[in-house]
Amino acid sequence: MKVFVVEDDKILNKSLSTLLKNNGYDVETSFDFENIIEIILKSNSNLLLLDLNLPFFDGHHICREIRKESNLPIIVVSSKNNDIDELVSLNLGADDFVSKPYNSNILLAHIERVLNRYNNVGEKIEYKGLILDKEKNIIKYNQNEEELTKNEFRILFLLFKNRGKIVSRDRIMDELWQTDSFVDDNTLTVNINRLRKKLCEIGIEDFIKTKRGQGYII
Repeated sequence: MKVFVVEDDKILNKSLSTLLKNNGYDVETSFDFENIIEIILKSNSNLLLLDLNLPFFDGHHICREIRKESNLPIIVVSSKNNDIDELVSLNLGADDFVSKPYNSNILLAHIERVLNRYNNVGEKIEYKGLILDKEKNIIKYNQNEEELTKNEFRILFLLFKNRGKIVSRDRIMDELWQTDSFVDDNTLTVNINRLRKKLCEIGIEDFIKTKRGQGYII
């Protein structure tokens, strides 16, 4: 899992990044606060840790803009530990609010809880009318359905979990390598094309979009 850290205090940023890495997370951060929203959206992160007091844009503005484009889980971590800031953060789409100074173990518990909430989805997931049935390995749209292979299901499930975000080809291949199948770049292209054909056959077109040089997005 990758966590994107938005924290302008370089000492605290380094400390937080080290804590996360030591607990098995990949970490990305940036001090380009003028372009931070675009950087976050392109990062393919699984969770955002967001401070409120920042240069150029405050955390509430960033939270609002991210939520317009993505379902990326957001935990606000702030020294503004009053009820109003917590309420505003949650109303703008943040998933959780942690006050500074925080206990490291408690922060990690909050991160794990939010990630579990997003990853432990039910047997059926729906997005834009398309239903992905995890139990039966099928997709449904209106009254039509198609059965998926193991790799087709894994690809679509990964895109569903990251809906609204670009998922790189490398990340998809890493996911498919968890199966017993041999997966290379051509294998991925074949699977994507077959998946798109099945989507068209049940009446949904242009569901998986290609972002040239970046990956795929739904």
